[in-house]
Amino acid sequence: MAIGRLCEIAEIERLTEDIYSFRLDAGPMAREAVPGQFVHIKCGGRQLLRRPISICETEGDLLRIVFQVRGTGTEWLSGRRTGERLDVLGPLGTGFRIPAEGKILLAGGGIGSAPLLFAGKNAPGRAEAVLGFRDSAGVILTEDFARAGIPVRAATEDGSFGTAGRVDLPAWERLAAGDCSAVLACGPTPMLRAVARAAARAKVPCQVSLEERMGCGIGACLTCSCKVNGHYLRVCKDGPVFDAGEVDWDA
Repeated sequence: MAIGRLCEIAEIERLTEDIYSFRLDAGPMAREAVPGQFVHIKCGGRQLLRRPISICETEGDLLRIVFQVRGTGTEWLSGRRTGERLDVLGPLGTGFRIPAEGKILLAGGGIGSAPLLFAGKNAPGRAEAVLGFRDSAGVILTEDFARAGIPVRAATEDGSFGTAGRVDLPAWERLAAGDCSAVLACGPTPMLRAVARAAARAKVPCQVSLEERMGCGIGACLTCSCKVNGHYLRVCKDGPVFDAGEVDWDA
């Protein structure tokens, strides 16, 4: 059940030039969250719409978000300080369904890597990650995955860090090696499409967390509709996680 709460910012860390990590004292919101869900944050000033941000991880009453400055709302958010309070609604959406057994491949693209850390921590000893970024300046969370005991392989499009190329290549190489029971993916649509096709080729079930612009965050405004299994569904309410084979990637 979604909870509305003023959450105090307990910790702020700047991960890159434009990517920030906040830990919020979220109380029951943190305790009820599951991997793949998100929170909707009021970003002050004249911003009428809240900003949806994936939940990166939780620990007790603390809820971590990792976001990139992409507009006036997230720019305002990046200017907050520890001790300030944010108007937060969450946890929202449908999260990942984590299999009880078998190896799980986490495939993330850019800021989409964040919610996969939460998923990996909920499959201790069974998760591996392949994370893709544009260049070394945008690499995030690889050390967090490693500290959580999740083997991680990074790829950058310009080859400045890790493997050169897009993340679907190491994803396919790992899937082709066998023994993966599921793929959980989050990132830009082209990346999700490529990973979904790699998973289908390897005959491994794949779940994707779609990134869509949202308005209300609770399924009322239909701003974030996408075509899934022949029907238009709401990413905020029916997702953001869907079975990759049901998504119409060409809609």
